[in-house]
This record gives sequence, C-alpha cells and structure tokens, in this order.
Amino acid sequence: MYNRKIKYGERMGHMKKSWGKTIKTILGVLVGNLVLSFAVAAFTVPNGIIMGGATGIGLTISHYFPVNLSLIILAINAVLFVLGAVFLGKKFALTTIISSFIYPIFLSMVQSIPGIDKVTENNAMLAALYGGVLLGIGIGLVVRVGASTGGTDILALVLHKWFHVPVAVFLYIVDFSVLGLQMLFSDSEQILYGILNLFLSTVVLNRVMLLGKSQIQLFIISDKYREIRQKVLTDIDAGVTMVDIETGYGEQKQQGVLCVIHSRKLYSVKEAIQEIDPKAFITITQINEVRGRGFTMEKLRYDELNQNKNGNMG
Repeated sequence: MYNRKIKYGERMGHMKKSWGKTIKTILGVLVGNLVLSFAVAAFTVPNGIIMGGATGIGLTISHYFPVNLSLIILAINAVLFVLGAVFLGKKFALTTIISSFIYPIFLSMVQSIPGIDKVTENNAMLAALYGGVLLGIGIGLVVRVGASTGGTDILALVLHKWFHVPVAVFLYIVDFSVLGLQMLFSDSEQILYGILNLFLSTVVLNRVMLLGKSQIQLFIISDKYREIRQKVLTDIDAGVTMVDIETGYGEQKQQGVLCVIHSRKLYSVKEAIQEIDPKAFITITQINEVRGRGFTMEKLRYDELNQNKNGNMG
C-alpha cells in the first residue's frame, strides 16, 4: 500500500511537471510570435526594410501582386508545415503548428492597429535598430522553449534530411536568396538597413538563448585542495569534481578542484580561496550552458548527502 502511494505521488509529480512544461512552451511561443509580429508590423514593413524567411518571401510576392501580406505568409507557412509534417514526423509538427499559423494571425491583428505604421515614420535607421532587437527577442523566446518559428526553418530541415548538409548552411542559402530577390526592387538604403536588421536580430537571438543559462567554471590548483573542496561544498553550496593532476614544475601528484557556479557567486568563491591559499592557481571560464544535477536537475545538498551515506553505513 505504501509503495503504491509513493508510485502514485511520483506519477502525479511527473504529470504536473509535464503540464507545467507544456504551458511554458505555449506561452513562450505565443509571446514570442506577438513580439515578432509587432517588430514586422511597426518597424520592418512600413520602412521597406528587406527581410529573410517566410516574411521576406511574402514581401517579395506582395510587391508584385496586390495580396495581403498576412495571407501570403499564412499560405507559405501552411505549405511548409504540411511538408514538414510529411517528411519530419508528427513530433516536429506539434512543435511548429502554433507558430506556423499564429504568426500571420498576430501580424494581421497588429497591422490593423491605427497608426502602427507611423511609429518610426521617416526614420529607417531607428526602425532597423528597434526591429532587429525585437525580431531577435521574439524568435529567441520561441526557440528558447524548444519550439520552432516555422516558415523557411522547415524547408531547411527537410533539405537537411535529404542532402545531409548542415541546417545552418541551408538557412543561410534560403535567407540570402530571399534577400537577393528583394534587392531587385529595393534601394541601397533599404538593403543596408536590412543587413543591419539581420545582424542585430542574430546577435540578440543568441543573447536571449543564453539568458540565465551562462555559468562560470573554475579550475583550482592548490596544495590545500582538500580545504578548498570542503569550503566550496559547505559554505558556497556548490558541487565540485576532483581531478587527478601532476604539476609541471614540481612534478607533484595532487588533485585539482573543478566547479561550476553562477556568476553572482564568483566573488565569494575567490575570496574563500584567497583566505585558504593566496598562492592558489585559478582559471576562470565563461560557460554558455550547463546541464545536469544542480542546474537542470534537482540539486543534492552536501549535508543531506552525508546523512544518506551515514544512514546506509548504519
């Protein structure tokens, strides 16, 4: 009976986590696409700034044919979504279905707001700056939760499956091809601001992807490695890994202390090491992302771990 209760509790816990992750993903996709739609409707389209992706294809078609941009993007996304569902499977389809159809709907809604196209009137430079930043934020929010923005991303993934060429290569080929088509009817200023817009959105996208995930890695070499290990485990409350090393000059076999901490703990760790051994050799490295116990999994506290060990020994 007791074991059944434990298993039931574990199942409920997994269900809550699963629902929580699903809600987080949906919110990320919705907010990201809303930001993306605002960037396109308020800054990019009104100033004639060239773009890549499905939006860029839509801008090219709408230049030659009097068709609503949102409808063109919806049609493009629908075709690419079906293509992705057929060749990439149901799992991929589920992660892209919201973005594929909600983005053109959001874009149409934002474009209908009175005065939205006058936000940066006669200031294409400002539009490129604001638009690039918001595009990066919008796409970053979607990708950060493990979803896709759909559009030409799907085409790149399908081509990757067929020809086994890196996805990034196909994305660049598709985006620059779309930009090239728009260059045929755009002036030099619009092209320049389009490149600036693309560069900014890429930089911001990378920043959003790594936001809150970057950590600091320290590798400490000291004769007092035992004291440093204990200090980091107990006072700093961070995990450590002991690495067997041999010093180059003295040829002494000892252990190095490897630990990964949040940047806000760096000062405390350096101060603690300084107190124990002012001569300690420390390398400090910026880490983009860490996965595993204490970061993406529940953390084990040092005192709790010791209690479990003692209990097992008894």
